[in-house]
Amino acid sequence: MLLRIGSHTKSSGGLAKAALPYADAAASEVVQVYVSNSRGWALPPGDPAQDALFRDGCGERGLPAYIHASLLVNLGSPTELTVERSVQTLEHALLRGQAIGATAVVFHAGSSVDPAHDDKALHQVRETLLPLLDRAATEGLPRLLVEPSAGGGRSLASKMGDLGPYLAAVESHPWMGVCFDTCHAWAAGHDLATPGGMTATLDELVATVGPGRLQLVHANDSKDDCGSSRDRHETIGEGRIGAAAFAELLAHPAAAGVPVVVETPTVGHAGHAADIALLKSLRPEHA
Repeated sequence: MLLRIGSHTKSSGGLAKAALPYADAAASEVVQVYVSNSRGWALPPGDPAQDALFRDGCGERGLPAYIHASLLVNLGSPTELTVERSVQTLEHALLRGQAIGATAVVFHAGSSVDPAHDDKALHQVRETLLPLLDRAATEGLPRLLVEPSAGGGRSLASKMGDLGPYLAAVESHPWMGVCFDTCHAWAAGHDLATPGGMTATLDELVATVGPGRLQLVHANDSKDDCGSSRDRHETIGEGRIGAAAFAELLAHPAAAGVPVVVETPTVGHAGHAADIALLKSLRPEHA
């Protein structure tokens, strides 16, 4: 299976009108988009004409599409309104994903926020996420992919081992997958820069959640030190992680056939195009 490499893609101004030319210019083999404000709760209905053009355009190009849900989503929050809005946002993203032919919806693992809420947070994840997963599986909606955070702030999952209890909370539902973000893992304390560090981290991921559960990779270098809990992305090879770690990532058996999306700094499409080209040059010939 081809290991596809692409980027988070511009979508404002019309999904097909914005995203498809951007993907072409960056030489993307996979695209990720927002279908709502990344830092807001508004849930726009979408434009059926643009949805159809995007879906057909991705099909013609052989581009798998992924949705990143709003960064505000937190199913573990002690604030009831935040949880309600988070569920509504994921429902919206799943239905929009069906309309545009997306494979999956990525969402952040969330946080308990308050130490007093630690014991309740994963139970809350179970109560809110299981119905969504059941509905998505029954109706053939996109899968849901949990993305571990950069750590800090009472995160429910940041280290690879944290994914065990998180997946257990939703009974290892078959419609639940994992999105691995290199900058997040580095910020959470996984030393990806040391030779063998990326391999060890991915080995731990597979050992924790099982084979086949990793379904998307966010490839981002980092501006900060390992264990900083700071999520500041950097151009591939110009940050603290370094290009060699990404070669290790692309060669790992767990990454076989798993799409890779860059979310690195860019002006227009140029930065993403450069990072995609670099990652393609590091991609094993058989991948």
